[in-house]
Amino acid sequence: MEFIIRAATEADFPAILSLIRELAGYEKAPGKVTNSVEQMRHEQDLFRCFVAETEEKEEKEIIGMALFFTAYFTWVGKSLYLEDIYVKESFRQHRIGSALLREVFGVARAEGCKRVRWQVLNWNEPAIAFYRKCGADLDNEWINCNFDEEGIANFSV
Repeated sequence: MEFIIRAATEADFPAILSLIRELAGYEKAPGKVTNSVEQMRHEQDLFRCFVAETEEKEEKEIIGMALFFTAYFTWVGKSLYLEDIYVKESFRQHRIGSALLREVFGVARAEGCKRVRWQVLNWNEPAIAFYRKCGADLDNEWINCNFDEEGIANFSV
């Protein structure tokens, strides 16, 4: 299977959002996606993304993505946070995920990052196995803390 990895452009936002929704379905949370192409356009300075695209000339298709942003972690400093990496199910087992990760790690090296961090659901065994194979340090000590938009608006201590 022939594919290329390239930096995403604004024209790719509809396909990226489609992959995000597909990922949310896989993660058993299809109704949680509130993002939109319009919002992505407005906030595009806050994230970067690589896409995997088939190389067939007539029917090019975006089949995977890795969306990330620069973060600052107090213990180590400048880092990249990989928000989502996803490959369409029918295109898995072709090393597309590995190629996307290589690109992200290339950015981390080029920009002098001290860490690349991401999360994986504890039941997602294929992803966990993949990350272990890559040499990731999987940490099961930390608990995620989240507030949605309503929670932010209503926050009080």
